[in-house]
Amino acid sequence: MTERKRRVRFAPSPTGPLHMGGVRTALYNYLYAKQAGGDFILRIEDTDSQRFVPGAEKYIIESLKWCGIYPDEGVDAEGNVIETPSERHPHAPYRQSQRKPIYRAYAEQLIENGYAYYAFDSAEELDAKRKEAEANKSTFTYNYITRMELKNSLTLPAEEVENLLKTTNNWTVRFKNPENRVVEMDDLIRGHIEINTNTLDDKVLWKAADQLPTYHLANIVDDHLMEITEVIRGEEWLPSLPLHYLLYEAFGWQESQPRFAHLSLLLKPDGKGKLSKRDGDRLGFPVFPLKWVNAEGEVSRGYREDGYYPEAFVNMLALLGWNPGTEQELFTLDELIEVFSLERVIKSGARFNPDKAKWFNQEYLRKQTNSQLAEQFSSILEEKGVTVESNEKGIRADFEGKNFSFGYVESLCGLIKERAHFVADFWDICSYFFIAPASYAEKDVKKFWNAETKAIIEKMYSHIEAMDHQMQVPQIEEYLTGYVKENEWKMGAVMNTLRLFFVGEAKGLGIADIVYLIGQKETLGRISAAIEALPVE
Repeated sequence: MTERKRRVRFAPSPTGPLHMGGVRTALYNYLYAKQAGGDFILRIEDTDSQRFVPGAEKYIIESLKWCGIYPDEGVDAEGNVIETPSERHPHAPYRQSQRKPIYRAYAEQLIENGYAYYAFDSAEELDAKRKEAEANKSTFTYNYITRMELKNSLTLPAEEVENLLKTTNNWTVRFKNPENRVVEMDDLIRGHIEINTNTLDDKVLWKAADQLPTYHLANIVDDHLMEITEVIRGEEWLPSLPLHYLLYEAFGWQESQPRFAHLSLLLKPDGKGKLSKRDGDRLGFPVFPLKWVNAEGEVSRGYREDGYYPEAFVNMLALLGWNPGTEQELFTLDELIEVFSLERVIKSGARFNPDKAKWFNQEYLRKQTNSQLAEQFSSILEEKGVTVESNEKGIRADFEGKNFSFGYVESLCGLIKERAHFVADFWDICSYFFIAPASYAEKDVKKFWNAETKAIIEKMYSHIEAMDHQMQVPQIEEYLTGYVKENEWKMGAVMNTLRLFFVGEAKGLGIADIVYLIGQKETLGRISAAIEALPVE
């Protein structure tokens, strides 16, 4: 038998923003397909009309695009879901709601062959059955026993069935599970699984009320028609696997049945339960790739808007539930394609660590060139009222006009990038390189500023004033520390006092770096301003 071309699909429902767990499912499908030169298909499963959320479909597509996950079929270059078949998109339309006419025929085929039946029970009647079971301390299930006591085509006369089909739309098509049969299944992650059909309920496959299939029928039919070779999805669908096996058998499609793989859940940071939006809100991290605003105007944070690089987000997600079998942690998307395997996907839940997510972003930030970081930081500076002259490559600053060369920002980014997780951190780390401190940390003033220190700083002022302004950082370092040693002053006390005057507190970059970048004139001005602002007795 000739091996089929590998074809996988990501089939989200547009019922809200795409959870990071959903992105991981899409990523694993994409990696698995691309590794074998196969196809990755995006299919929108919008048959749940009650839970449909406007804007969710666009959000899903934009999220995948931000992550660098581009479908081979399903959307066009502009991100529109394809409605009309073409050479590249032969299986269009890719929205299940637009494929509605095809599913009724498949549901009827199952009925004709004895694998399904019409059910006419109303919601009120089924609810009464549930309450009756609860009163008897049991659970109602529509199954091989109870179906013979209910209102369906297995129990009603043929004439009544025909009449109900013609005169009402309050009916469904249910799958007829075989009695007392062991269904044997194989999962690419979890191995061999067996289950007895007596434990299963007769799921609804098609609903007359909205003329739409349920997930179970639609995804089986579409996977068959789209020639899907592997179904890689979340473990919440594992209980549905026996039904899906039985449906493939009922349709006679065993030869082309895809292989299945069920991914473990993403867990809360403490490992206790599935990761949810509430966990992110409570602990201060996003669970969605992009920002989402719901109909009530409530905003959910996104990794993109929080300043994460998409490469860092994808790298982090890849290792949440899969490991390469080596110590390597940083992978490009192409490297992930090369080494990914379902065999190394873990069966147990993967605990999310927000600090590890930040670590990944820090590593990718460090990979950026100083020029790239300067470009990214410049937009933040503009918001702070700082002008960056992009055509300038020099590194001297003009504090009077608040004009700074791109080269100045570039040099600064090279010094501070090891200290940040995000570009958004840069301003808090180095704002003093653009704006002189307006106040000084009280605890540091008490610790370092007194009459004795003032006398020393005044001498340092004169020493800096006499400094050759052409000096580079190593010469400035030697020039300043040499003078402190020569006078036998305490190095820490002198340098921390200078740092207090330059920064506003006794922390920050090295003194020589600060003096070099802000320049001799600004250095002397900050010393003078601090001495004037901080009188000593």
